[in-house]
Amino acid sequence: MAHSVLFDQDQAYAGSNPADGLEFYQSQFTDPSATATAGVGLQGSADEFYASSYGTAMPIVERSWLAAFGTGGLPNEAPLMEELGINFQHIKSKTLAVLNPFKPLDTSIYDDTDMAGPLLFILVLGTFLLLSGKSQFGYIYGVALFGTVGIWTILNLMSQGGIAIMHTASILGYCLLPIVVLGSIGLATDLKTGQIAAIASIVPIAWSTYSSATMFVTVLSMSEQRLLVAYPIGLFYTSFALLTVF
Repeated sequence: MAHSVLFDQDQAYAGSNPADGLEFYQSQFTDPSATATAGVGLQGSADEFYASSYGTAMPIVERSWLAAFGTGGLPNEAPLMEELGINFQHIKSKTLAVLNPFKPLDTSIYDDTDMAGPLLFILVLGTFLLLSGKSQFGYIYGVALFGTVGIWTILNLMSQGGIAIMHTASILGYCLLPIVVLGSIGLATDLKTGQIAAIASIVPIAWSTYSSATMFVTVLSMSEQRLLVAYPIGLFYTSFALLTVF
């Protein structure tokens, strides 16, 4: 018996009989959410499956956007700042080491190639010079780049163990802080005046040179070559002082 595919559903179901071969069977499938008891739903089923598969309960994942900046989110996930290589404790320690160069250094803080502080100091120095009417961003980046490469080459030729270029850039950048202070002084006074320029320039140059040379000598164990290390570093910071004053 032929049947048309275009028919009303109600009439088709009413007129169907076993002889037509259109018998409908009751499915044995049940919806798990329909049989869930109070307090045990799909999450409870997922927790039981996770526990039976991995032996531990399913960890609670924090969905807040603040979790990206902390230790929330996925289990054992590192904070965003740590993934970006920004360690605020190391930034603080290195900055204090520059401000107090006579304090014994903890060489462990120089194991990472932290560039957050140096980039911040360079940006602040350029901003101070811009506010003083001197747009020197290009010269600052150029002197920083070529000076870092030159000092890195000299240190690797002088030392036995050598040092990575990013470690060199990190130390030179942090020790730029006294020059940044010089740039802030230039906002309040004219550094081109004879005696003021001499005094205001010599102190930051000597401070930066001594701090940087001490760090390199400590990290590379070159105590007998302190003056040889300090000479090219002094020329490096003198270039920044000249950009700041003139």
